[in-house]
Amino acid sequence: MAKIEPVSFSPEVISAQLYRYDRIADKVDGFANWSEEQLSNYRRDGFIAVEHVVDEDQIAQSKEALYDLIFKDDKGAHIQFTKPKSELHTDEEKELAVRKVHDFVQVDERLKAVAEHPAILAMVQDILGETPRLVQDMALLKPPHGGGEKPWHQDMAYGPLAFTKAVVGVWIALDEAALDNGCMHVIPGSQADGATPHYAIRDWQLCDAQVQVERDVAVPLLPGGLLLFHGLLKHGTPYNLSTKKRRALQFHYVGESAAKLTPKEYKLFFTNEMSGAEC
Repeated sequence: MAKIEPVSFSPEVISAQLYRYDRIADKVDGFANWSEEQLSNYRRDGFIAVEHVVDEDQIAQSKEALYDLIFKDDKGAHIQFTKPKSELHTDEEKELAVRKVHDFVQVDERLKAVAEHPAILAMVQDILGETPRLVQDMALLKPPHGGGEKPWHQDMAYGPLAFTKAVVGVWIALDEAALDNGCMHVIPGSQADGATPHYAIRDWQLCDAQVQVERDVAVPLLPGGLLLFHGLLKHGTPYNLSTKKRRALQFHYVGESAAKLTPKEYKLFFTNEMSGAEC
């Protein structure tokens, strides 16, 4: 694959060149159909999508909770904006500028209930083989007309998730996550590649030229559907160039016995400091 410099490309070009939209992931219809076969598929592919897990009432409550945190009282949760607050004069401008809300589980019972959803915890425990421990909670928002890309990456390359054992991510659609508004894209089986160096380009990300775009599989989800994925699975989400919102919750869990990587181990695995690899 020829080396490209997408940092200078438009959102439209990045979305077209670094993602494909003709291969769609298979999905399980509800937790009732979770089985040993699904667990085996997860271990092979590094991910599995399950529709109809979180019900309509919890979806509505989650959206309401995020609205309250952003516009009424953040209660100590953290909100990441794409623009300085001084430039945001209306609620609409504020909403369009919110990229992420995080650290909310301990301050909002509605969102905590989703993180502790019995079906989610049961699937995560099956994957981990031990009691899961929540180590990160966030809401990822892609507003209409240009909600930002999250370039290809591995979640365990981010410091809070750099553990000695596999992290399991759970990505839950609150709106329909479709091909045109920034649904998840994954490289099946790429968790088997192990830890890969990341670079500060558009984000902390994999080198664009090293992403096997030809293997990309898109994972559109209905509201309440979710993606379970290995912390080393290579994945990303393109820009939202549609007129629709794309809001999602994401939780990360580790087993009780998992410990954090040391700084030296982290540098060896996820940066080019010791490997000398260049993007």
